[in-house]
Amino acid sequence: MILGDKIMNLRKKNNWSQEDLAEKLGISRQSVSKWESGTSIPDIDKIIKLSAIFDVSTDYLLKDELEEILPSETVTNDMEKESLRRVSLEEVSEYTGAVSAIAVKIAMGVALCILSAAVLIGFQILAVPLPGVGGGSALMSEQAAGSLGTVLLLLLCAGGVILLVSNGMKIGKYEYFETEELNLDYGVKGVIEKKKSEFEPVYRRCVTIGTALCIISVVPLMVAASLDASDYIYLLCTTILLVIIAIAVFIFVWSGMIQGSYNKILQVGDYTPENKRLNKKVSWFSGAYWCTVVAIYLGISFVFNNWHISWIVWPVAGVLFAALYQIIRHRAQKNSLE
Repeated sequence: MILGDKIMNLRKKNNWSQEDLAEKLGISRQSVSKWESGTSIPDIDKIIKLSAIFDVSTDYLLKDELEEILPSETVTNDMEKESLRRVSLEEVSEYTGAVSAIAVKIAMGVALCILSAAVLIGFQILAVPLPGVGGGSALMSEQAAGSLGTVLLLLLCAGGVILLVSNGMKIGKYEYFETEELNLDYGVKGVIEKKKSEFEPVYRRCVTIGTALCIISVVPLMVAASLDASDYIYLLCTTILLVIIAIAVFIFVWSGMIQGSYNKILQVGDYTPENKRLNKKVSWFSGAYWCTVVAIYLGISFVFNNWHISWIVWPVAGVLFAALYQIIRHRAQKNSLE
């Protein structure tokens, strides 16, 4: 139970309104309302007054996990906590607000990079004779289709990279949430747990919808293969596949960033203190790997002028990244235990 809920329960137990409690504390009713909603927390002086007014211990009010007064030996060692980075409710609110503001833009940046390949293949469709239309003539020459498609691919990739870099820089100052062990101020954990529980149904729906879209995306291509369709149909189905994948990735990235921000603050899942220490040791790998992949992709595409098929580098690189990352992470973990 978080501090706000405890204040509300104790107030109602005494049959007091928010105005009554505010009067006893010498503050405004709005302050009490903010405490109970979890949008702010009382300072230490008000905590002491609340303890006296409700005749409960300050530990009961401040420790979210306490439903009743516990023996002193069960309380966490405060000196050990003080060595960690202290994080206030204001910092947490700023961080979660920043992530919520840029999540859509980051997701759009990733989706644009995927859509760039779809646009290139879409232009290749225009260079393939359309079955049963105009005597089988193409709507555009292969050279024109390749040139226009390449230009749009580069423009969309550039737009996606700009969105990723510019918005990623906006939360660069909050990197410590991901890399450092945190000591949350009293009341912060309860507030974030409440926000996470409220977002949880949205996150589950996003994961379900995104997964379903990934499965559905290959259906047109499988149907085309079973019917031995023409090149025109194959290219069209591939374009549809990439568009659907882009939508799925957008959903995954948006919801994952918001859910991840809560996990980083609460230090759960992939962001436990142990995982944070391990992530520091392998953080170099992601940047080095994807820079290498980009160099390989551009080199193959420009040298062989095969932009219409070189996009396959990205899904292959994605699968390979997951495998290599786990190997490097496992070795780092093994070395830390030795």
